Amino acid sequence: MWKLKLSEGSDPWLKSVNNHVGRQFWEFDPQLGTPEERAQVENYQNEFTKNRFQMKHSSDLLMRFQFARENPCEMKLPVAKVKREEEITVEVVDNTLRRTLRFFSTLQTEDGFWPGDYGGPMFLLPGLVICLYVTGALNTILHYQHRQEMRRYLYNHQNVDGGWGLHIEGSSKMFCTVLSYVTLRLLGEEMDGGDGSMEKARKWILDHGGATLIPSWGKLWLSVLGVYEWSGNNPLLPELWLLPYLFPAHPGSLFLHYLQIL
Repeated sequence: MWKLKLSEGSDPWLKSVNNHVGRQFWEFDPQLGTPEERAQVENYQNEFTKNRFQMKHSSDLLMRFQFARENPCEMKLPVAKVKREEEITVEVVDNTLRRTLRFFSTLQTEDGFWPGDYGGPMFLLPGLVICLYVTGALNTILHYQHRQEMRRYLYNHQNVDGGWGLHIEGSSKMFCTVLSYVTLRLLGEEMDGGDGSMEKARKWILDHGGATLIPSWGKLWLSVLGVYEWSGNNPLLPELWLLPYLFPAHPGSLFLHYLQIL
């Protein structure tokens, strides 16, 4: 079962100026949890997959389940159910605020921060996987359970039409659709795997002109992977980084504009 590790760092190569405060990562422990708890976790995963088109975000259910086990908090105060035009008393407001404080206190870590899923951009994970693959460290750094959950994550955020958006609620774009498809293949997914999801993704790419229509940032990643010629990339003079950041041609400004038009 997965366990969220908080504000820890045992790797001698991993340094932090604040003693890892605020750091969070998931670690897989096959011996963790009772059979009932593991079944509950599997149920959360299945429910999210089943309802992924109605609820795009994971709602941090696995984290909340873990915190409820480690830091239980009894909600003995009554739930306020106020009907329309009913007078709201001071007691109702007080009980509601107390329940709210108790609830959020169970989600707070010992060093004060609230962890949560960074469930937004769909263009970050592919870069990590491609880098690990080209350096030959993919299976060393990412164990089977990590690769399995990464595949689940990508499938859960695939749109109905077969593509992927720039973020988990975005409409399908060539940029993230190509990178997500490539990432799934690198993570061990078969060409026709995913109960038809891979075929749908491939069809979306072909129907919209093919992978060569991916934007420049995507072409760069494909070139790093060795499946796209470097000559197909638009060159960028390194001296442009010396310009003031507010200059329209500064790479940083171009990057922000690039994200806006995707």
